[in-house]
Amino acid sequence: MIQIKRWDNGKMIFEANVSTVKEAVELAVKQKVSLAWADLIETDLQGVKLEGADLQEADFSLANLEGAILRDAKLQDAYFNGTCLVWADLQGAHLHWADLQSAKLSKANLQRAYLRGAYLRGADLRYAELEGADLRGAKLEGADLRGAKLEGADLRGADLEGADLRGAKLEGADLEGAYLRWADLRYAELEGADLRGANLSEADLRGAKLEGADLTGVDIREAWF
Repeated sequence: MIQIKRWDNGKMIFEANVSTVKEAVELAVKQKVSLAWADLIETDLQGVKLEGADLQEADFSLANLEGAILRDAKLQDAYFNGTCLVWADLQGAHLHWADLQSAKLSKANLQRAYLRGAYLRGADLRYAELEGADLRGAKLEGADLRGAKLEGADLRGADLEGADLRGAKLEGADLEGAYLRWADLRYAELEGADLRGANLSEADLRGAKLEGADLTGVDIREAWF
């Protein structure tokens, strides 16, 4: 018998006569049971299918969610500290204010995901698909975004201080007011991007493509070109 409990008060949310937590979680979702506040710390959920699930404020810290299917899942304010989400499918997932610090999201699919105000400090987002994602006000300090696909993403007011964006694809992205001090943007593709009022002081822009980008009011003091 597997029990799933709340992390805040230990109360049971769901129990099932199955062998693994993964099976229990999938069964709960199939039965449309809300798993908000679920304690799923350090669980092995590789390849779990949780499309559209209610997992608001659930704690997945240090869990293995490699290849998990979380399309359109409700994950607002959820915890993913150090969680493995490599190859995970998070298309359209609701991740407002989620804590994804140091999460492993390389090659994850986050197209059209809602990440407004999310905490992604030090996250590994190499080659992640973030086309059309809402990253307004997201905290991405020191994040690794090498080769990430961010075409058309909304990054207004995002904090990307010291982020590694080498070779990232940012064509048509909205970076108005974004903080990119010390960011590494070498060979980034920024054609047609909106950079109005962005802070690019001391950023490395060598080899970056900026054709058609709106650089009105950009702070480029001591930036490298």
